[in-house]
Amino acid sequence: MTSMIGLTPIHGSYCPDDCQFLLTPISPRFLSIEEKERRIQTGQAHYSEMIHREAAPSARYLSLFDALSDRYAQRLAQEVCSLAGRLLADIGHSQAPIGLVSLARAGTPVGALLRRALVGQGQQPCEHYSISIIRDRGIDTQALDYILDTVGLAPERLVFIDAWTAKGVITRELRASLARYNAERKAAGKSPVPVRLAVISDIGGTADYSATFDDYAIPSGVLNATVSGLVSRSVVNDQVPAGAFHGCVIHDDLAEHDRSHAFLDQVSTHFTGLDSSLSRATATATATATAERARQRQSMLTMLDTLARDYQVSDINHIKPGIAEATRVMLRRVPALLLVRDKRHPDVEHLLLLAGEKAVAVVERPDMPFHACSIIKTLTAEARP
Repeated sequence: MTSMIGLTPIHGSYCPDDCQFLLTPISPRFLSIEEKERRIQTGQAHYSEMIHREAAPSARYLSLFDALSDRYAQRLAQEVCSLAGRLLADIGHSQAPIGLVSLARAGTPVGALLRRALVGQGQQPCEHYSISIIRDRGIDTQALDYILDTVGLAPERLVFIDAWTAKGVITRELRASLARYNAERKAAGKSPVPVRLAVISDIGGTADYSATFDDYAIPSGVLNATVSGLVSRSVVNDQVPAGAFHGCVIHDDLAEHDRSHAFLDQVSTHFTGLDSSLSRATATATATATAERARQRQSMLTMLDTLARDYQVSDINHIKPGIAEATRVMLRRVPALLLVRDKRHPDVEHLLLLAGEKAVAVVERPDMPFHACSIIKTLTAEARP
């Protein structure tokens, strides 16, 4: 394990109690979304090495976010408290803090809300750190070392937090990363870190704890930095010093559009009176939950095969199921097609707005087990160098 000297948490636009990001701010070297996509698909660079400038959300788009927040704040509060109670039932109430380790960025707002619920409603000391995990690159082990060896949180009281699952790519990355990390800890005579992933919506059926299996528009899933402390997704390139946390860009230019703290306040206002959700909770490993998780996983795999066949998609990474994943494609990638189960459903209104702005075709697929799916455009031979 490497030295922790010079590694300092940041908190973006959050209050420090709500979240400590274990990320290294770097100066942005922005690329256009189109150039970034070209480099990814031609193998010139891994997606984690590049970043684009996030655009300010339009007034219309922000109004849709606000409408979703109004519609779902109470539901999300109930789900957060339910999830907090299940974690308490499994990990145990103690003066030793629970360590919430959210996967930046999607997991960050959920981790912050869970910390508030555990501390305020559960009377459980709790600390929340948000760290990087990258497909094909793994979790940031420097950040894990910091949490365990510098902060001193007990490994058996750590739980990893994300907002949702989809195809299960990040779940598999987390498990593989922790297997390698725990092998190193065992060799050093240290206790392993449990592989526990908690999410709000487990549409992929791959998490260990979830509040729901529904695909719905979790409001924090429709914005990027402006609901995640003005912090970018994580970056690993030559700008990140050796031995440092994974990198990020601070989007101070978007401060006037920031909803990060207001979103936490809006949801946590509904925590009042939900103390019983924590006390009634039981451990999540029930036969019913296990069976439902298996059904979700099989339903996802079957639909992915169908979509790949119907739209001739050879790279499964180009199919992004679920409202939140579909939204990320529309905001951060080059979309070829947007699929929705029902165009009239209010949860896809923001996606239809983005599709209209980007001239992306929209197809209704009532057979999908999730509300939306985006397919990333495959570059033509002419676009390759």
